[in-house]
Amino acid sequence: MHSLATLLSFDEGAVPFWQRLISLFGLFAMVAIAWLFSKHRQRVPWRVVAWGIGLQVSFGVLVMKTDIGLRLFSVLNDLVLALLGFTAEGTEFIFGDFASEKFTIAINVLPTLIFFSSLMTILYHLGIMQRLVGIFAWIMRRTMKTSGPETLSVAANTFVGQTEAPLMIAPFIGRMTMSELTAVMTGGFATVAGGVLAAYVGLLKGVFPDIAGHLIAATVMSAPAALVIAKVM
Repeated sequence: MHSLATLLSFDEGAVPFWQRLISLFGLFAMVAIAWLFSKHRQRVPWRVVAWGIGLQVSFGVLVMKTDIGLRLFSVLNDLVLALLGFTAEGTEFIFGDFASEKFTIAINVLPTLIFFSSLMTILYHLGIMQRLVGIFAWIMRRTMKTSGPETLSVAANTFVGQTEAPLMIAPFIGRMTMSELTAVMTGGFATVAGGVLAAYVGLLKGVFPDIAGHLIAATVMSAPAALVIAKVM
């Protein structure tokens, strides 16, 4: 993700071209390192690798190099910040002046985790998140040709945590191959749950105003990357 972000930097004069090539080399170096530790080097599905990197680049170009992507980036950032504002109001209502006197994890971060986890649960109950996850999983499954359960789990990890996402494929876990289970676990480590993402935004928004959009882009781009690394190994 960092390599692609450098390669697709907004300000083309900010990063010299040779440094962009270094970041591109780093992207392929990560795949090469995974291949060195692969259990079956002769059976690596290179189609998955090519499409996975292609999806990352495509999403990066969409977000960083197109007007539609930049507007979407800005809208998502503003949406998360607005939700954080609701959390701050609720925290101040419960804790009073303690919420603004001094920053603490217990008072300023944990309420954010609780609020966003509750919000995700409500969206799942209404069936909204299932549709979003289903669309994302469909795109990866059709292009990368990975199995349904592993793709669905990795897609869900972009919205929920590492423990909640596998529950969506619970009936299939007992019949999944080691490769599929590796993909499920890799997807969990590669992405950030909605509540944790909101907590990071709350911690960093003072020094990085557009952090929400960047983190959302990073976690979505990390989903196909997780499948790439899992399938190479």
